[in-house]
Amino acid sequence: MTGPVSPDFRCAQASLDAGDDLAGTASTLRSFLLIEAEGAWGVQALRAGLLPPAASEWLRGVESRHRVRPLLIRRSGRRTDGAAPVSVFVAHTAPGNRFLEHRVLDDLQALPELDTDVARVGRGERPGWSPYAGSLFLTCTHGRHDACCAERGRPVWHAMQHAEPERSWQVSHIGGDRYAANVVVLPEGLYYGRLRPRDAPGLVEAHRRGEVLLEHLRGRTAWPFPVQAAEIHLRRHTGELGEDRLHLVDAHRNGSLTVARFALDRREWQVTVRTSALPPRRLTCSASGPAGSLLHELVDLR
Repeated sequence: MTGPVSPDFRCAQASLDAGDDLAGTASTLRSFLLIEAEGAWGVQALRAGLLPPAASEWLRGVESRHRVRPLLIRRSGRRTDGAAPVSVFVAHTAPGNRFLEHRVLDDLQALPELDTDVARVGRGERPGWSPYAGSLFLTCTHGRHDACCAERGRPVWHAMQHAEPERSWQVSHIGGDRYAANVVVLPEGLYYGRLRPRDAPGLVEAHRRGEVLLEHLRGRTAWPFPVQAAEIHLRRHTGELGEDRLHLVDAHRNGSLTVARFALDRREWQVTVRTSALPPRRLTCSASGPAGSLLHELVDLR
């Protein structure tokens, strides 16, 4: 597909029409930094004018320096005084070493002072902030980045806020615009896509029970794409919904094939998936041309 972007093109509907599988599409990272920043986010949220210049510059280098993904979060969307106290969270999603911690800063100017703590999080170490019990539900509503994130994300965010008001936030771009509405649950590191407002209560209730909402599961951020897909294919086969019931034993890749072994109820399952490239097409609402994407097909399960 070439030529100018049609104002009527919507990547989420195009993805649905193409029958894209959600399995194996979660961003691959283990550590997150969440910063409360009320107000309008620009196309690139970390460059938004609502952030002090020094804080913005520091945040843009956090991922490359510390392997921690910085994201903005908000509730109202209405800009507040830049000197107001702000909530900050850090999360690490590695199985067996998950944590979520919280602190409040006097204002956004203080963000660069967190550099040493954030470096610890990137290494899988707790920074010693206040532990935060339970999960956060982060709905992408970043409409300036992609129209679908606003059109499909905002109604889901309102439903999430109604279902779990204290733990629900709007979040800046988390990846996978074409799967909107997208929600990431931390510290579990689980990505969900194609959520509708009516799905919000079920997602919250599933996590209260320690389960996943399998129909909308995109993957687990701590694992590579093919391993994420292998977990989901195994869940589809067994019907297992327990959030932490599948334990990854090992995984190895040989060319296009990935073999992952999981332990479940004293049995071991071997899942083989084939990763292949799909024909290039326009993947986001604002894309200027076609781009490639991947498919992780189940080859064998035993």
